[in-house]
Amino acid sequence: MQIGSRRAVLNPHSGTGDHADYVERLLKGRGYAVERTDAPEAAVRLGREAGVDGVSELAVCGGDGTVNEVLCGLADSDALGDPTISVVPCGTANILAETLGVRDIGHGVELADGGPVREIDVGVAGGEPFIVSCIAGLPADASLAASSDLKSRFGTFAFVVTGVQEALGFDGIEIELSATVAGETETWEGEATCVLVGNARKFIEEGGQADMENGLFDVAIVDKMPAGNLVAEAVGHRVLGQETEGVTHIQASELTVSGPQPITFSRDGELVTHERLTLTNRERLLSLRVGPTYDSTPS
Repeated sequence: MQIGSRRAVLNPHSGTGDHADYVERLLKGRGYAVERTDAPEAAVRLGREAGVDGVSELAVCGGDGTVNEVLCGLADSDALGDPTISVVPCGTANILAETLGVRDIGHGVELADGGPVREIDVGVAGGEPFIVSCIAGLPADASLAASSDLKSRFGTFAFVVTGVQEALGFDGIEIELSATVAGETETWEGEATCVLVGNARKFIEEGGQADMENGLFDVAIVDKMPAGNLVAEAVGHRVLGQETEGVTHIQASELTVSGPQPITFSRDGELVTHERLTLTNRERLLSLRVGPTYDSTPS
């Protein structure tokens, strides 16, 4: 192994902020050079440097936001598909790690030292990568990442009721959507509560892991509904059910969302605003180390 071929980007402030020394010690014991983030978006710079330097193994220690920043840095250096990525979950939201079957910090470090590798789809939205999801509308403000403390009470889609104060004042979004579905173009136009585009997660029935290796997004378009109805549906576990009236579900390799007013999107928890956004699925672009519970062909 070449010196410097194993590198880790560590966010010391993610999650409870008390893990940094412990994680660094574990990773150094596995031959990783550890770089700590020291400012907002520092993970983007460190990801870019790793790409430029030709690092072969890159561990990301933080939450979903830190992972997203590192991937943006790799994309900036045209190296998104080059290093093998390991995720060491240290953040408030660790949705990607959970999806990949990474249980905790110790397990993540163990996998970083030689766990199995899968080639994973990467979504690209407005030139920026995402792995988990890109959301427009109400949940973009409430944030999918905030759902973990509500799941035990309200089920898989508790993120819909996160931030009820925002929901009470939410007036929906007017959109035009075109999508490439099985080689054909499908369109949708009207007022929506949200558009949910999943790469690692799916948004119908019981939710859970999506197929991350088929080159397709799992897309759910939820018609506009009163905020009170939205909350009631979420608590009833029915808002994104397969047969729920007012929910359109498609699987698309590419889609464009536009509207007469700027739309807020949450790209793996990072908020951005666009009047028009094209999302493309780049099939099996990223090499990721996975845990034993990862399912390459989920039902």
